Amino acid sequence: MAQPVVHFEIIGTDPAALRGYYGELFGWQFATGGPVAEPVSEAGNYGFTEGETIPGGIGGGDGYQPKTVFYVGVPDVAAALAKAESLGGRRVMGPVRSPGTDLVVAHFTDPEGNLIGLAGPAPGQS
Repeated sequence: MAQPVVHFEIIGTDPAALRGYYGELFGWQFATGGPVAEPVSEAGNYGFTEGETIPGGIGGGDGYQPKTVFYVGVPDVAAALAKAESLGGRRVMGPVRSPGTDLVVAHFTDPEGNLIGLAGPAPGQS
C-alpha cells in the first residue's frame, strides 16, 4: 500500500502573522501550544489546524527559514530517511521525536531540492 500524505506545514519568521493571513484567506482555525519538535518551530508558537482541512500547522519564529513542507506517513522514519538518501536525496533534519509524544519527524530534499517531510511512530510504538 502506498504511504499517504498526513500533514502539511507552513513555517516562517512570524507565525502569528502567517496564521492570521491563512485564517483570513481560507477560514482556517488554529490551536497553539501543542508539542512540536524544536527544529520545526519555537515551543508554543505552532498552530495546528482545526476543523475541515487536512491536518497541518503553521509555526516557526525568529531564526526559522520560511518554507512549506508536506509529510508522508511511514512506519519507520529512520528507514525511510535512509532509503531517501540511498536514492539520491539529502537529509536535512532528524529523525527527531516531538516532545511528549510518540511522533518522530524528519526532513529531506529530493534530487531536485524539494523539501519533503516524514512522520511516523517512535521506535517501539505502533
